[in-house]
Amino acid sequence: MGGCLNVFTAPVDGGSAKERRAPERPATRMGPQSTRRDWRPFLYGGMSSCFAEFCTFPIDTTKIRLQVQGQRVAGLRELRYRGMSHALVRISQEEGLRALYRGISPAVLRQSTYGTIKFGVYYTMKGVICPNPADETLLSNVCCAIVAGVVSSSIANPTDVLKVRMQAANDSVRQKGMVRCFSDIYQQEGVRGLWRGVGPTAQRAAVIVGVELPLYDFFKRYFIQNDIMGDSTGNHFASSLLSSLGGAVASTPIDVLRTRMMNQRALLHAGPAAAAAASEGVVPAHFYRSSLDCLYKTVRYEGCRALYKGFVPTWLRLGPWNIIFFVSFERLKQLY
Repeated sequence: MGGCLNVFTAPVDGGSAKERRAPERPATRMGPQSTRRDWRPFLYGGMSSCFAEFCTFPIDTTKIRLQVQGQRVAGLRELRYRGMSHALVRISQEEGLRALYRGISPAVLRQSTYGTIKFGVYYTMKGVICPNPADETLLSNVCCAIVAGVVSSSIANPTDVLKVRMQAANDSVRQKGMVRCFSDIYQQEGVRGLWRGVGPTAQRAAVIVGVELPLYDFFKRYFIQNDIMGDSTGNHFASSLLSSLGGAVASTPIDVLRTRMMNQRALLHAGPAAAAAASEGVVPAHFYRSSLDCLYKTVRYEGCRALYKGFVPTWLRLGPWNIIFFVSFERLKQLY
């Protein structure tokens, strides 16, 4: 999300091309000491992330349903949904509109931790590495963003596991709340169950941030320097949509593996829970032994196109998510 590069820079409307190309001025940026101590990036990042997550959550639900179907596991072999629109209609008709928001509690909890840590760490690292904003480079900003994305996504992984399981509509979690589901995973699968799929999750965060940051910055500067659009909402909309396309292309295969790894169980003890899981279509732990094994079996049994299941909702969600996030982020900054 390359808009992070200049979110603390005063917007530029008009002026010469030289002035428009200047990414920021030291006088309008917080100093290195205040950057390291400022709480605003943490608070505003978390609040904006939660708002963007809530607005785009139904699209994410369709993505999860598309990604888990078609596996060679009882209950998931049937291709129930032909695409995003069909999934939205069928889920609404068969399960009600509330089903589109199943898992919203852990999703908002995830963004309150993931978004808060990611943007807070990102701006803090930039202030430490480049005390003078004029010394910042695209490479240094991308490196800071990748580190922030990996750290924050790893810490927030348990909430992601909860979200995926609730969105996948497994019968065992359909009628339960977030706290009960969290307790069940911990008791039945241990601590490792809460961090299932953390590897692909961290990889996906690194890829998305690493791709979207330079693409967003490139398109935004290109539109400004060529007098196509100024530093306006229209520019941010177009740049976010194009950068999100690159992020979706790069991250969807990892996202498919992450979703499938999170949706399988490794119960600590055999018993009624194991039998119930087998009958509900939850992927057993022995089916995917690792991310590479999941990649191999997905391609072998379903073809390479299976790695891009849920691509359309992934892209259509990343674009609006980025736009909503940065608009909210800018408005919150104006309140302080």
